[in-house]
Formats: sequence, structure tokens, C-alpha cells
Amino acid sequence: MAAERLGSLLKHLTPGSPLASLTSKNADDIVITLAIRTPLTKARKGGFKDTSLEYIVYALLKEVRERSNIDPALVEDICLGNVSDGKSAYKIRAASLAAGFPNTASASSVNRFCSSGLKATADIANAILAGNIDVGVAIGAESMTAGGDSLEQPFDETVIKQTQEVEDCMQPMGWTSENVSRDFGISREEMDKFAAESFQRAENAQKQGWFDDEIVPIKTSIKGPDGELKEVILTRDEGIRPGTTAEGLGKIRAAFPQWGVTTTGGNASQVTDGAAAVLLMKRSTAIRIGQPIVAKYVGSTVAGLEPRIMGIGPSIAIPKLLSKYGLTLNDIDVVEVNEAFASMAVYCRDKLGLEWSKMNPKGGAIALGHPLGATGTRQIVTGLSELRRTGKKILLTSMCIGTGMGMAGLFVNEQ
Repeated sequence: MAAERLGSLLKHLTPGSPLASLTSKNADDIVITLAIRTPLTKARKGGFKDTSLEYIVYALLKEVRERSNIDPALVEDICLGNVSDGKSAYKIRAASLAAGFPNTASASSVNRFCSSGLKATADIANAILAGNIDVGVAIGAESMTAGGDSLEQPFDETVIKQTQEVEDCMQPMGWTSENVSRDFGISREEMDKFAAESFQRAENAQKQGWFDDEIVPIKTSIKGPDGELKEVILTRDEGIRPGTTAEGLGKIRAAFPQWGVTTTGGNASQVTDGAAAVLLMKRSTAIRIGQPIVAKYVGSTVAGLEPRIMGIGPSIAIPKLLSKYGLTLNDIDVVEVNEAFASMAVYCRDKLGLEWSKMNPKGGAIALGHPLGATGTRQIVTGLSELRRTGKKILLTSMCIGTGMGMAGLFVNEQ
């Protein structure tokens, strides 16, 4: 392990290389000074099933304020990434006030489907870089117990008639998973093998305590079979299934037989509730106010593709982002790719030639769960935790986005 850490460090110190520039430290760098998340719980039957979105956000923001020990009056904006709650802009404002941030701290919500948490992070980072604000919080949160992201009715008939891709935007995510599997020849066996590894990695990480530094305990109430509310403290991810094997997953029936036979409840991301947050500012600000620097935010990008195969978005967004900084995947130490479905995860891994040991080393959304708006931020928190544990430096995160897009973000560990 020591030799591996030394090799990783030396790789980033070669003078004149893109990595040397990436890892250099400048006063105007955008840095993360705190990165935490809630446990991820099973939607409709887990620890947050009787908890509102605004409470989940409030509870995590309260932890951000208390754990960072920052003067809350310094926080100028709080941005929530959320997909399914049309009232999320109201809820983030209310939650931030309840959590102890003054009314001088603004609040907003954004929705870029699965990458909403990364979008919130990028928006806050860009606002700081532009000089619009000095300190901000990005949070991603979702109560999938309360709702999903499906369309309630078709698009306007005139809009639909313009192009097939418009109609494809209405395809449910399970349908797009089957499209990826069929179009690119990804077998059920490959998908189950990938999913089993996700569960096994997550199980090992949980047993080893590798999630402990990223998860903050959340106190809430849960309704029992008798209808009575009982106070509980949530501390662990609930979706991890100990002892999962590819053979066992192979016995699960297809989830969407009307569209295909490869995607199942065992090799697709779990329906989940949860939240994650990061505190951002310039390096100079962090030094001045005494905030510990956890990581450097480098940048992000988005890319579009055919809506019917939206899941392969990371295979397009990742090369686009790397090209902006003169990097290759060989330069990256950890890659967090959203496991929305095993079909898209297998495709992206193989298409990019991504070393599997670098990809989701503590498991991904198939095992941990996929609270839609939270995943983009959750990947940052989990990835930075893994970099700290191993002493590695560079994190790349990427998500597929419903309606056919991909997003990717780049970070440097400083702890």
C-alpha cells in the first residue's frame, strides 16, 4: 500500500505535466472544506420512509453548519439538486433557515436528473469563481419514497411530431437500459456479474468501516407496523445485500419484460432516499477563516447523446472533460460512475477501457442505492473518502442523465 501511494504521488509531481498543473495550489482555487452525506435508505420501506424531503435536507445542512464550525453568516448561497419534488425551491429555503443559516443566505434548486447534485456543486463553484459569492453549499437530496421522475402525461402533440428523439425523451429509464443492452450486445450474465461485484465491494467497505468518515448519523422518526412513530438514529446504508453472487442475481426475473429481458431488480440501481453535501469557497477564503481544505474542485462538463440510450452518457462526458485538461484515464486514480443500470455501467467501463479496480471501488448505486438528485453529490463525497483512505489524488465522477446527456466532474484530494 505504501508503494502504491508513493507511485501515485510521484505521478502527479512530474514538472510541466498536466497533472502538475492540476495539483498545484493557487489562492483562487475552488476548494471543498467539508463533504458529508446521510445514510442511504430503502425508499418506501427504509429509515427515511416517513421523513419529508425538507427534513432530510434540514438535518444534513445542520450537520454541515455544526461540523464545519463556519460562521453561518458567511454562507451566501445554498443550492439543492433535486429531481422529483416540484416544490424543492421552497423546501431548500425553509430547510436552510431551520438549520441555522440566516436569511442573508440565498437558496435555490436545480434539476439535471441524476447529475443534479453535481450540477449544484458546479453552479456554486462557478458562482464563487466568478466573484458572485465567496462561500456556498451544494447539496443533493431525494425522497424517492415521495415520488419518482416519470412523466405524468405525454408531450404536446406538435412537439412530439418534430423528431423521433423528442418521443424517445419519454422512454422510462428501464426501457433505455434494455436499449443499451440490446444495441451494444451486453448480456444478462455480464450485467449480473457487474452487479454482484458492486454488492460485494459495498459489503466489504461497510464491514471495514470505509463509509464511516463520510456518513453522518441522522435522527428521525419511523412508523412501525402498529402505526406508532418511533425515534431512530440512522447510521448505515440499507441497500447492501451481504452474500450477493452473480448466480443468485441470475435467478431474478426481468423487471421490464415488455422492453427486454436483461434488466432486473438485482442489476439496476435501487430506489432510495438520502442526501449529500459539500461546502465550497476559494482557497484564500478557507485559509483566512481557518477551514480545513479537503479537496480542490477542478471543473465539470456536460455532453448530449441519443435519449434512447441515455445511460452511456459517461462514455461521452468523461473523454470530453479529460480533453479539457490534457489528461487520460491513466492519470485518474478513482472513477465514480453512476450505476443507474448494469447495462450502462458495463458499456461505459468497456468502451472507455476503464480499469475496473478504479471504478466504484466501494460499490456504486446498484448496491448503495440511487437517490436521484443526491447521487451526483454522493459520488463526490464517497470518492473523496476513498482518496483519503488510499492516499491517492485524482477523482473523476460521472453520471448518465435522463433524456440523453452525461455529466462529469474532476477533483483533487488534499488530505
